[in-house]
Amino acid sequence: MFPHFDERSSDSPLVERIWSTQSDKAGSFTSIATVFWTMVISKCNGHMAISLHGPETGATGKEFPPEAEWFGIAFKLGTFVPHLPFGAFTNGCIILPDASRRTFSLCHSVWQFPTYENADTFVDQLVRAGVLVHDPLLSTVQQGYSQSLSSRMVQYRVLRSTGLSQRTIRQIERARYAASLLKEGRSIFDTVCEAGYSDQAHLTRSLKHFIGHTPSEIPSKSIIGLYSSAEIA
Repeated sequence: MFPHFDERSSDSPLVERIWSTQSDKAGSFTSIATVFWTMVISKCNGHMAISLHGPETGATGKEFPPEAEWFGIAFKLGTFVPHLPFGAFTNGCIILPDASRRTFSLCHSVWQFPTYENADTFVDQLVRAGVLVHDPLLSTVQQGYSQSLSSRMVQYRVLRSTGLSQRTIRQIERARYAASLLKEGRSIFDTVCEAGYSDQAHLTRSLKHFIGHTPSEIPSKSIIGLYSSAEIA
């Protein structure tokens, strides 16, 4: 597990979280399912790289090297790169090509590597250049939209901007919400009721798939990327 993990909010309306971490020695961790995609900047053995990760529709085990540093910009639901095809890096990643030791290429342009401190300014530059856009429909969908759009058009726009179906988004967010309740000390019975599962078996199957742990395991586990229930709900 990472011994150092920091995160902060962002001034950008398109950004969910900005985080940073580093490793002293090699190790592994469980990456939980998420509806967000993240731009990750890494530094290892003096080499910098940038990649686009997620969203992820299931928990997976991942390994990391020793003496490396990372920071990530997690984007809000509905923020996407229109130049990339639907789901281009869902359940995977795209490593962007280096233009030099200090720059990389994205959408036929060269950009300087951002830092944890100037990430907000970097995102603003991508927005102004049209590299990043945001579909406001996703906010209304999450709140129970009431727009004069056909269900097929809504499904198309959700898939275009997230790479996920509405059903998958709901399943992932419910599992993360349930896991956060358990981390806060809620009982399994209360979690089943509050998160809307049919029974404990249903909750267990969901958490094992999306979070990588059973309900009884979660309270004692350190789970990276799991926000409080108030933030998820």
